[in-house]
Amino acid sequence: MTGNKNLVLIGMPGAGKSTVGVLLAKALKMPFVDTDLLIQRQENSYLQELIEKNGIEGFIKIEESIVTQLDLTDHVIATGGSVIYSSSAINHLKSGGILFFLNSRMYQLQRRLKNVQTRGIAMQPGQSLSTLYEERLPLYKKYADVEIDCAKKHIETIVTEIKEKYLNLCIKKG
Repeated sequence: MTGNKNLVLIGMPGAGKSTVGVLLAKALKMPFVDTDLLIQRQENSYLQELIEKNGIEGFIKIEESIVTQLDLTDHVIATGGSVIYSSSAINHLKSGGILFFLNSRMYQLQRRLKNVQTRGIAMQPGQSLSTLYEERLPLYKKYADVEIDCAKKHIETIVTEIKEKYLNLCIKKG
């Protein structure tokens, strides 16, 4: 009873989109898709290699192409943190889904991300995680249908909160 709407997770790298997404998919009995993994599979390359080879703009174009080709219903989708740089990718995701912004605090992201330079994060050379956070935060807030405050919450609490809000929104939109 999910109303044919995808549940789409957006947020910073390290916010927990993939981890929360897998748990949500189990809780809602829905298939799970991670767009970063789709990109890696389709391009036969790691995200960091794609960024190094194509630059950030080139990587965002690859991400946009793969995301806009998604034809899914009733899926939990974890997106890459940079998906918000493409309005066509975001509009495509919004057209078939409800966007949940996992808002993690800077201290949480810094604790979780030990490998910023090699993880495949679309950020300028020399850019800090905190300036990337400041740059992206307004975009996540702009595009999200629902913002989930992840500060000081256990992952199960976050999953339950998203599941309840998603089901309530599907009932209203249904």
